[in-house]
Amino acid sequence: MYRSSIYGQQKLDIPFGVSLDAGNRWVKLAFLMPWDKIDFEYSQNFTGTNGQEAKPSRLAFAALYIQNRLVITDEETVNQIQENPSMQFFCGFESYTTDPPFDSSLMVHFRKRISAEMMKRISEEAFAAEALKVIEKETHDDDDDNIDDGTDNYTDCNGTGNTEEKKPKGTLLLDATCCPSDIHYPTDIGLLNHARELTESIIDELHKCFKGQALIKMRTYREVARRAYLSFAKMRKFTYTQLRHAIRQQLQYVHRNLNSIAKMVELGADLGRLSKELYGKLLVISELYRQQKLMYDEQTNKVEDRIVSISQPYLRPIVRGKARTPVEFGAKVATAHIGGFSFVIHLEYDNFSEAKYLEASAEEYKRMFGFYPKTIIADKLYGTMDNRKYCKTRGIRLSAPKLGRKSEAEKESERKQLYEDHCERNAIEGSYGTGKRKYGLDLIMTKLFGTTLTAISFKFFVKNMERVLRLLVLLGWFILEVKGFKQRNFLKLQLVLS
Repeated sequence: MYRSSIYGQQKLDIPFGVSLDAGNRWVKLAFLMPWDKIDFEYSQNFTGTNGQEAKPSRLAFAALYIQNRLVITDEETVNQIQENPSMQFFCGFESYTTDPPFDSSLMVHFRKRISAEMMKRISEEAFAAEALKVIEKETHDDDDDNIDDGTDNYTDCNGTGNTEEKKPKGTLLLDATCCPSDIHYPTDIGLLNHARELTESIIDELHKCFKGQALIKMRTYREVARRAYLSFAKMRKFTYTQLRHAIRQQLQYVHRNLNSIAKMVELGADLGRLSKELYGKLLVISELYRQQKLMYDEQTNKVEDRIVSISQPYLRPIVRGKARTPVEFGAKVATAHIGGFSFVIHLEYDNFSEAKYLEASAEEYKRMFGFYPKTIIADKLYGTMDNRKYCKTRGIRLSAPKLGRKSEAEKESERKQLYEDHCERNAIEGSYGTGKRKYGLDLIMTKLFGTTLTAISFKFFVKNMERVLRLLVLLGWFILEVKGFKQRNFLKLQLVLS
């Protein structure tokens, strides 16, 4: 059961006669957040009217914001809220309390209820208007000598005869990056050894089903298998033949254990005795063995949907080609950088070519602002024939070398233009760097399929909101009196930013 928690918060009563500081970042953020939109989206998770009342949307969202901004654990997040009056004001408390606001285990449920798609809609509500102001300002600066109110029509180039489209305006930066998850660096021998140990635990658990019966426990040779693994793992250098020998040994042990589990089930062992987590890992191990056996037989390192973590089987190796980390293991995200704000376009675990999402990015841009971008700046990967044709028919300049023969003058002009585009594209690269260094995008700590995607989307939201907060501080336009706070919604605050 859920009840809306939007109310006019006036002030937070705290002991010792202390007042909140109007310049505190959490107090400022309390007025910047689109709480109405957040509450509407959050309430869609609840359909019934019975049961225990859920925590308010503002408390759930604010707790996740604090966690992702400070890059701390669930337990530390609860402690920070408990100890900090400004954070309690940000979370919507009406009076200061020294009691824990909730149990830290609820943070998992908050992440489950706030999906990546929900974060995408909230981000659009919060930052689209700010990005539009930057676009209009850039357009006004470019057309200083030629006044343009932004409503001029242009001839449609795609042959549809539609002349009511607004002129393309603004710059759209596109790129993609990987957000690595917190897992052991996967090796074939390491994964097989872990699988062997888990199957041994499963055999031990299933053997309890035959307690009191004269049934000999299935042999696992766990000590011999452990010694064989350690003898290889301790080698500082090894040959290809030694590696294949070690992998073959572990494959045989895992295969033997899987056969033993199958025999125990035939004899009456109940797989329902296993925990949900352990049963899920058994299914993953079966697929892992199939993949590893296939790669061993064919002497290759590639297989479709390769498993790199037994606990998180949905993770995939993402080949990035970077000098320090050529391969990363986590979700890949394609984003659009507009007016200094990052919007998530596509997010998934499987590797994908970000170039195929150029059209979706441009259409998303038009849906948010009502017109196409004047320029799309991306790396060479985006310069496909389909993308070139799409941009040409809509009057969009794509930052890619033109095809065909060119004169020396055209080559020099193109070289200068590409250099300027490359310099401007540094903004999105810097945005990724800031997200990974400051907001935890370099190591995602969540473990579940959905909550990991939520964590990634939330970190981009936090980075965008911190940009809004910095603009307010730098411009000196945020004026609030602590005494007698008046609640303002996000739309009214746009007047302060304009």
